[in-house]
Amino acid sequence: MANTSGKLKETENVLKEVIDVLHDGQLGFARLGEHVKDEQLKRYFLAESLKRATFRGELENELHRDGVHDMKGEGTVSGSLLRAWGGLKAKAGASDHALLETAEQAEDTAKKVYADALAQDLPHPVRLLLTEQQRHILMSHDYVKSHRDAPVPA
Repeated sequence: MANTSGKLKETENVLKEVIDVLHDGQLGFARLGEHVKDEQLKRYFLAESLKRATFRGELENELHRDGVHDMKGEGTVSGSLLRAWGGLKAKAGASDHALLETAEQAEDTAKKVYADALAQDLPHPVRLLLTEQQRHILMSHDYVKSHRDAPVPA
């Protein structure tokens, strides 16, 4: 029984870390969506904010099924700093390129957290859910990076 309890606590800790990063992404993408000038990017970031909220909900449901009900969802310190930096860039009239750099940094963090989570010994349903979410995170990272690296129209 103690082994099962320890396994549950380990899974809980892994999921809470991913949930915190998703919280950061949700808030950060919403903020970026408010400040980018390009309408396509604006729609993309707002949609990604909603996607991160959906991912959080899915993971929180997994924790609820396991009896965990104390979900704070406060995000991470580095995420708070990135959002603050992105907000300062936006207020200073930063270009979409500069805001995309901030978004890519956040996506790099999300990629790492998902990779670290999937390196753990997790229950099969949780592993499948994280793998599916990770696939989207990787595509999102590539999308942001490709737009960041795209030539600026004259």
